[in-house]
Amino acid sequence: MSWNNGGNSPWGNPKPGGNPGGPWGNPPPRPPGGGGGGGGPTGRGPDLDDAIRRAQDAVRRFLPNGGAGWKGMALLGILLFGGYAATGMYRVQPDEVGVVMRFGAFNRITTPGFNYAAPWPFEAVTTPRVTRINRVDVGFRAPGDSVPGGRAVPSRDVLAESLMLTGDENIVDIDFAVFWRIRDVDDFLFNIRNAEETVKSAAESVMREIIGRTQIQAALTEARAQIEQDVRRGTQAILDQYRAGIEVTQTQMQKVDPPAAVVDAFRDVQRANADRETARNQAESFRNDIIPRARGEAERMVAEAQGFRDSQVARARGEAGRFAAVLAAYSQAQDVTTRRIYLETMEEILRRSPMILVDDRLQGLTPFLQLDGSRPAPRSVPPAALQPPPSPPVMQQPTIRPGIAR
Repeated sequence: MSWNNGGNSPWGNPKPGGNPGGPWGNPPPRPPGGGGGGGGPTGRGPDLDDAIRRAQDAVRRFLPNGGAGWKGMALLGILLFGGYAATGMYRVQPDEVGVVMRFGAFNRITTPGFNYAAPWPFEAVTTPRVTRINRVDVGFRAPGDSVPGGRAVPSRDVLAESLMLTGDENIVDIDFAVFWRIRDVDDFLFNIRNAEETVKSAAESVMREIIGRTQIQAALTEARAQIEQDVRRGTQAILDQYRAGIEVTQTQMQKVDPPAAVVDAFRDVQRANADRETARNQAESFRNDIIPRARGEAERMVAEAQGFRDSQVARARGEAGRFAAVLAAYSQAQDVTTRRIYLETMEEILRRSPMILVDDRLQGLTPFLQLDGSRPAPRSVPPAALQPPPSPPVMQQPTIRPGIAR
């Protein structure tokens, strides 16, 4: 048998006079010229037996008494077992969690720091980054992305992903990015195989569905924010159905343009629409300015008319009241009222007319007519108009004749 003392064996003692060349015996003498070495003068390749013997010599020097006896073997076994057990030590970074799998099945989750798990093949540890925000680009490849061969590619469009059909049967070129992170680590590790491809496929499907219900003009202009929110919610719903353990934090549209072949025509249409909106806004601004002004002017005119009407009515009522009071006074004392009316009338006439009172006893008075136009010619008052009404002979009124204003 290979372990008895009948020959050179790994565990037995060497024969008397034999070659002690077992794994734990003395190495055999090397042939002259170093033929057993690695690449000596003989031109031979490295000798495997020589390498094994060197390893045996290193272990034998490490063990007490040259490794003889069972004590050395036990110490070596303890050292080997200790090294094997030490392979279960692992460290979890602050942005990671440790997921321990026992014989391939989920067992527990460990916190950041130094932890221990049973060595392989009993337990295995995976440390995914749960706080990292990951990004998936759909429709383009940004600098830093890689192709399946591992080679980084520059920024470029992927038309197979970005060209989509709108609700009004137009084609639009959309590039967008999806940002996500790990929410449930056990679902993330055991329910999906390729998280990035899953997120990308779900987001692209939801985007095509939403764009298929949207008009192209809205997708190019004011509906972009609403589309981003709808895509985020739709992608999250699909991932929740898959129990992927992923949370979609944001969806960001990078580019929304018509296809390159017709982009110039679409831009002309957009410019025309912008001019239309500008003209409409200017018209709205003019209307908002002129209509309130016209309404204010109309209200002012109505208020002035009402004020004039009220003043005229009040004045007419005052005149009527005054006339009624005068009539009542005249009915009670006709002579006094007549004289008073006469005096008031003459006072009003004389205040407005430049007149000269001349004594009727003067003789040879010559009228003077002023022709320079600086003052209007005096208005002559007929003597009959200046005569007071007949009254009792209480007092004698002077005779008033028109004169020449100087």
